Amino acid sequence: MHAGNIYSALCAWLVSKSQGGRIVLRIEDLDRARSRASYANQAMRDFEMLGLTWDSGPVYQSEREEAYRESFARLEQLGLTYPCFCTRADLNAQSAPHEGDASRRVYGGACRRLTAAQRATKARERAREGRAAAVRVAVPDERVAFCDLIQGGVEQRLPSDCGDFVVRRADGGFAYQLAVVVDDAAAGVTSVVRGCDLLEVTPQQIYLHEALGLRTPDYAHIPLLCAPDGRRLAKRDRDAELGTLMARCGSPEAVLGHIAYIGRLCEEDVPVTADELLAAFSLEGFCERVAGVRSITFDA
Repeated sequence: MHAGNIYSALCAWLVSKSQGGRIVLRIEDLDRARSRASYANQAMRDFEMLGLTWDSGPVYQSEREEAYRESFARLEQLGLTYPCFCTRADLNAQSAPHEGDASRRVYGGACRRLTAAQRATKARERAREGRAAAVRVAVPDERVAFCDLIQGGVEQRLPSDCGDFVVRRADGGFAYQLAVVVDDAAAGVTSVVRGCDLLEVTPQQIYLHEALGLRTPDYAHIPLLCAPDGRRLAKRDRDAELGTLMARCGSPEAVLGHIAYIGRLCEEDVPVTADELLAAFSLEGFCERVAGVRSITFDA
């Protein structure tokens, strides 16, 4: 793990424990090609070393396919899904950049407009090529608004800000957006504390919660920890990874204290345990210190 992963887990742990809640550990291993049991086991050992224990789990998404299939079938029954035959090149050509963020592209809905006959023809062509279609959820012309505990009011107009989104990939696997909604409901999750990189997809998840008749949890999107050059920390770049931090700081308590200090959870950069942070933690105070903040520079 890197400092951003630890910061996110620490914030979730402090928010939950300070409110008398319970922590659910979920292993999000939907991407079979990139997920290994050894990675999950290492993450759990790291959490234990840092004192970030959990109350239930681990729940492995790779073992939850039947639950996703049932919810997917419900969306089909509601008439909310359609097959998408677009290639990556098609998507790049058809999708429009989101206003103010050229890296985000909104699906234009080309396959939504196909007739039944056209879909049948496309499906046969795909079958001859040995490929299947992805499946998207058709979003209505509505706005989804919610109040984030940290980022304040958030609103999206689904067609222009979100677009029809994938719930089952072309390889047959279920998409993250559907899986987390189903898993949150199954585990009784009432509060989701996570990084700002997932703020923009939250309206999609809220829409799925409502479509499936599930309770929508409260959300708190914390700032992302970024490298000094402005990049968000990433595992692939080996940014501020735990092993490096342990070598520099010397102990789990010093690592936790350093991350907590930079993340505005405490006022001094000193070694501290998770329980000591919890004893001094104020949810209201933390929310005030990071209100509206999307990123914080992390200097290892």
